[in-house]
Amino acid sequence: MNIPIKYDPKSVENRIYHHWMRENYFFSLPGKKPPYTILMPPPNITGVLHIGHILNNTIQDILIRYARMKGSNPCWIPGMDHASIATEAKVVHQLKEKGLSKILIGREKFLLHVSEWSEKHKNIILNQLKKLGCSCDWNRVQFTMNKKLSKSVTKIFIDLYEKGYIYRGYRVVNWDPEAKTTISDEEVFYREQKGKLFYIKYPIEGEKYFVTIATTRPETMFGDTAICFHPDDNRYFHLKGKYARIPIINRLIPIIQDSYVDPYFGSGCLKITPAHDINDKAIADTYHLEIIDIFNEDATLNEKGLHYQGMDRFEVRKNIIKELSTLGFLSKVDNFNHKIGFSERTKTVVEQKLSLQWFLKMKEMSIPAVEAVKNGEIKFYPSRFKKIYFQWMDKIRDWNISRQLWWGHRIPVYYYGDSKNDFVVAENFEQALIKAKIKSHDPHLKDDKIRQEPDVLDTWFSSWILPMSVFDGIIHPHNREISYYYPTEDLVTGSDILFFWVARMIMAGFFFRKKKPFKKVYFTGIVRDDKNQKISKSLNNSPNPVDLIEKYGADAVRMGIMLRASAGKDFHFEENICLQGRNFSNKIWNAFRLIKSWKIEEKNKDLPEASKKAIRWFENRFYHVLEIFEKYFHQYKFDESLMILYKLIWNDFCSWFLEIIKPVFGKGISKPVYSNTIKWFENVLKLLHPYMPFLSEEIWSLLKKRTREEALIISSWPKKKSYNQKILVSFERAVQIISQIRSIRNKMNIPYKKSLVLFYLKEGAEKEYHSIILKLANLSQIIHVLKKPKKEQFFSFFLGTDKYFLSLDRKFSSKKRDLIHIEKKIQYFYNLLSMIRKNLSNNKYVRSVPKEILLKEKKKESDTLKKIAHLEEFLTRN
Repeated sequence: MNIPIKYDPKSVENRIYHHWMRENYFFSLPGKKPPYTILMPPPNITGVLHIGHILNNTIQDILIRYARMKGSNPCWIPGMDHASIATEAKVVHQLKEKGLSKILIGREKFLLHVSEWSEKHKNIILNQLKKLGCSCDWNRVQFTMNKKLSKSVTKIFIDLYEKGYIYRGYRVVNWDPEAKTTISDEEVFYREQKGKLFYIKYPIEGEKYFVTIATTRPETMFGDTAICFHPDDNRYFHLKGKYARIPIINRLIPIIQDSYVDPYFGSGCLKITPAHDINDKAIADTYHLEIIDIFNEDATLNEKGLHYQGMDRFEVRKNIIKELSTLGFLSKVDNFNHKIGFSERTKTVVEQKLSLQWFLKMKEMSIPAVEAVKNGEIKFYPSRFKKIYFQWMDKIRDWNISRQLWWGHRIPVYYYGDSKNDFVVAENFEQALIKAKIKSHDPHLKDDKIRQEPDVLDTWFSSWILPMSVFDGIIHPHNREISYYYPTEDLVTGSDILFFWVARMIMAGFFFRKKKPFKKVYFTGIVRDDKNQKISKSLNNSPNPVDLIEKYGADAVRMGIMLRASAGKDFHFEENICLQGRNFSNKIWNAFRLIKSWKIEEKNKDLPEASKKAIRWFENRFYHVLEIFEKYFHQYKFDESLMILYKLIWNDFCSWFLEIIKPVFGKGISKPVYSNTIKWFENVLKLLHPYMPFLSEEIWSLLKKRTREEALIISSWPKKKSYNQKILVSFERAVQIISQIRSIRNKMNIPYKKSLVLFYLKEGAEKEYHSIILKLANLSQIIHVLKKPKKEQFFSFFLGTDKYFLSLDRKFSSKKRDLIHIEKKIQYFYNLLSMIRKNLSNNKYVRSVPKEILLKEKKKESDTLKKIAHLEEFLTRN
């Protein structure tokens, strides 16, 4: 067999992936095996994947591959999200570069442009996922705008409306002036900003004095409809029932009292601007105040802004302060730090704006969703996210589900008149006309009088039902697929969409199916760049994953990123983690090449003593590691399970096992030893496969000829077996002896070819591994003695309190150097003893530490004293 010297992931990965696809290994249908279902959090179709997606999808693939090998029927559903705001913004920008606008070309043509964009980027994303090695069922690719999912969205809107959960109303909403649409509270992020607090004097009607209000937003005074102070604030009691006149506008507004006002903030008087502050709107509703909207969609002032009409809000702020100062209404200006809300999508300062929108009542829906997490029916990993989940659910508000966009699921509402309630909710135009005729009591109503709501639904309104809609469980709630695959098993997602998506899916699952949508939620940490910023498409701060895969290979990228990924913990991405993955790939490949280079002596049935011991040890070591690996894996500690596997391969298999059993140069290997080597290498490859699928499958297929049914991807996961801990302990002792001898050789510049003799005073459990010690330490003899050998030329070392003597040729020994080394060791142990005794003489320490730790400290003191005594005895005799 002609095996390449270097592992070349480029030539292997495409070939292996096409083989998996050709053999249909990812395909899933309902069957007799237990299902294991994962729904891929659908990435937005706004470009390429970033490192965060690589982390998320690698974890999902690890889970799916593990489940497949454990005998489940895995079904991993890939998909993409239409991402209304982000996608529309991209296409609007693209059109702008061509001198076009969406208004100019109209809705129909604009949506054609968006469809072209989405098709192009869907394929880019799917290909990236395949390059990573994702074993999704590609027959089930979902897109949130496809016909099946769109039909499901329309159906639940109609059902929720008819049950009274969806309503239309005026509310103060978060308005994105750049995207010109509402956004949810969860789509707003806040930054601490340096600002100004302006103190403005409002003249009291019929009096010669003023009342001073403090505001950060003087430009909104055109929308003021009251001034408010706290009922217990005696400073302003004389203003009760009076009116103030707004400077510049000269409109009279009432002075009212409400306990919402903080008397210690600013002047203690608050201007009430109901159309542009949610709290002010609540006060306006209580006191029946006028509501005046002063902003256009792009946050310029409308006609209510008088001579500032058409000017941007921040320009108005600068100019109105100058005007107020000139007119004598500006009392003072203080520096003031405060938090300002920004749109997560466009990074524009969000405006609070009164708007007529569609809302979904959430409070009642949240009750079973809270209970399911509280009672452990749905588990969170890490569990600390439960607290954040409960806090949000406790304060949940009605969901603003309408967006002023063209790309998305158009709201299935049809208007037939100009009155507030002149509308019907229907699946399509034809049904709308029928319903409108009935509701309007006009059987002659013409279809040209029917017009559909121009707004679309929030993107998350299609995503929150995905665990059901992907199996057509909304339209056909009792079909075979939804009955078999639902609820799904694991949801792997970022903590940043806990509220956008996770919480809403739980609510939808219980509302529409009376069942949880998934059993467990694993929250990945957020991947950050070197500036500690979240890696995201909008910041354009992610290295291109395809470039990394081209450079290092998919397995190396997967392995590197998984070694850094702890549940719920953020980490900084550095490219050198991929280098570690590539080095590991090469280590495994070289081990494979070494094994395949050996000449097998078919007729030789011998099992040399060292090889026999090594095989028995590695078998026990493997099952010990398997137990720990599975414990970590089921706790979603993927980094820890991978690390113990890394050590098993790099240290135990490559550095020890192969070194022990490898034949002497120029000789062959016996059939039993080779067969056992292949057996345990195959078991190691099985553990490795979920993490590094390409390399493991390639080596698996090259170890021996396989049928389709014998591919690694569908092989059986190793079953746990008992192991002998004593064998592991005694072998570890042998390893320590070998390591000490190798260290002495290095320090003394003794060539490995020079054979040495080891003397030992106390017989230990490692005696059965003498054959291995002789081979790996290149010793001619290991001799048990009752006392220190009289021969002068030797070097001693300790393992615990046990003493060993290594004979040295005069040529390589330096007595003076040995004595200096021993003196340094004695000083080290005296320093250690001082620290131990300091702790043991500290009454507070002795009382506070657990009993077992105290016993360990006392044993450490005893052992250290013995070591010092042995070393000092050595010095006196030399």
